[in-house]
Amino acid sequence: EKFTRPYEWKHCKGMVVGETYEVHWPHSAAGACGTANQYQTPFYDGVFCNLDLETLQTLAPQDIASAVGVQGQIFTIVN
Repeated sequence: EKFTRPYEWKHCKGMVVGETYEVHWPHSAAGACGTANQYQTPFYDGVFCNLDLETLQTLAPQDIASAVGVQGQIFTIVN
């Protein structure tokens, strides 16, 4: 029942008991960490917004992988 009994949401919209939701927190040494732009949508605008195209084109794939990461958390809604 804790996965099926509906809940009357007061702040969240469109969430459903029993569903799972995934949240991501990007981290970047190449982007705008510590600024309001860090959490921009789409994701790449936040992690690369301080990186000019000329510099980006000089980076190897591993350089980017070493500078950018994402932490995620998954929630299952119960009532």
